[in-house]
Amino acid sequence: ASPACTELEVVMLDWLGQMLGLPEQFLARSGGEGGGVIQGTASEATLVALLGAKARTIQRVKEQHPEWTDYDIIPKLVGYCNKQAHSSVERAGLLGGIKLRTLKPDGKRRLRGDILAEAMDEDIRNGLIPFYVVCTLGTTSSCTFDALDELGDVCNERNVWLHVDAAYAGSAFICPEYRYLMKGIEKADSFNFNPHKWLLVGFDCSAMWLKQPRWIVDAFNVDPLYLKHDHQGAVPDYRHWQIPLGRRFRALKLWFVLRLYGIENLQKHIRKHISLAHLFEELCMSDSRFEIYEEVTMGLVCFRLKGGNEINEELLKRINGRGKIHLVPSKIDDVYFLRLAICSRYTEEA
Repeated sequence: ASPACTELEVVMLDWLGQMLGLPEQFLARSGGEGGGVIQGTASEATLVALLGAKARTIQRVKEQHPEWTDYDIIPKLVGYCNKQAHSSVERAGLLGGIKLRTLKPDGKRRLRGDILAEAMDEDIRNGLIPFYVVCTLGTTSSCTFDALDELGDVCNERNVWLHVDAAYAGSAFICPEYRYLMKGIEKADSFNFNPHKWLLVGFDCSAMWLKQPRWIVDAFNVDPLYLKHDHQGAVPDYRHWQIPLGRRFRALKLWFVLRLYGIENLQKHIRKHISLAHLFEELCMSDSRFEIYEEVTMGLVCFRLKGGNEINEELLKRINGRGKIHLVPSKIDDVYFLRLAICSRYTEEA
């Protein structure tokens, strides 16, 4: 219940939101409902948004069908995400006790509006209720970007909560030249990224913005007498915006990083990593033994030796066995590839 902790968090999330170019309705300074909160991880943010969406939909359905109980509605609820979305999205469905459909993306591994609309129509015909969609900006395996603008239109038409998970790639939006990747963000209900991944903030610090936090507050709010205080309603009560009740002073480390580096130095940091990724891409392409597996947009390069999966598994074993650098592999459509992610501020061209 620390007032300093709350106040600094409100201000830091507004600073960060302005740095990213988020629409005003996500910021506390707009004077509306919206605002930001620091969660522990992106997985937590995905679950919190899902629970808010669940509460909102249950209330809406009860207005249309007063005779239905929660137990009639919950089994009908269905959420959606890209098959390439992070495993934590599927886990949020398990923890939230609802059905979650993973949809097959297009040829460029992007979830598109028509794919989503088709899946929703099919479910509605089967008596189900679409209530939640996770749009991934920068998938884990290959850093591809779902078509946020198209998904936003589908969700807005059908009154479905749209959560944007930009855990890794969101940091790059502090550079105006990468904001085209979040076109349509004004159509989302919640947005999340991890400053602890690529913005030099120590773990754990996952920034989440909500247009209407009241749905989450209503879903989580149990207000016993011993937690009541005189300022209820005047300031955000962050304990209702998250799963645990207690919270740490995470806004402090965000404040230190923003004050220490400033926007320009943070932008330089991101741009340097992306240019190093493109350098590594060129090195791979200039060597006839290698191929690039996916388009390089951020600081992630997906590459492999030409040929079968076995030689690539062997190569990874050797690289990681030497203990100099650590690579994490992935597999899409049964093709095994290596992923070089540039994350350290000590990485140089040499």
